[in-house]
Amino acid sequence: MQKITLILALFTLLISCKNDKKEKDFDNSSYETVKESLAEKEKNNPKRFLMVSNSDRKNLIGQTVVKGTISNKATVCWYKDVELRLSFYSKTGVKLDEGLETIYENIGPGKSIKFKTKYFAPKGTDSVAISVNKATGDISAAE
Repeated sequence: MQKITLILALFTLLISCKNDKKEKDFDNSSYETVKESLAEKEKNNPKRFLMVSNSDRKNLIGQTVVKGTISNKATVCWYKDVELRLSFYSKTGVKLDEGLETIYENIGPGKSIKFKTKYFAPKGTDSVAISVNKATGDISAAE
């Protein structure tokens, strides 16, 4: 009787240890579909994925020199021909003028580029704010 109980207990233990989880096979086609939809989303929304940081100073002849970095936060999309909007502000925060500047370079996913431009800013300019106006997305380089 004890042998039967011991065998029954071992059998129950072995059955309860059975792994019901089946490892999911990697689905290459669904991966490509998700990758394509992500690439399209990144291509159509460059303002969401391009970040700009900048600093400005005056040079000897009175020009405002703007130096900055454009960073691509996208994972698969390349950007090129980035158009930046430069806004010139007074000490009180009034927008004095705006200008557009295009940076003709390719920026890969996760990469950054530096730029430098000079402007004769309006009188009374205290600071310069820069934002991405538009850019051309290229997902063919991602494939």
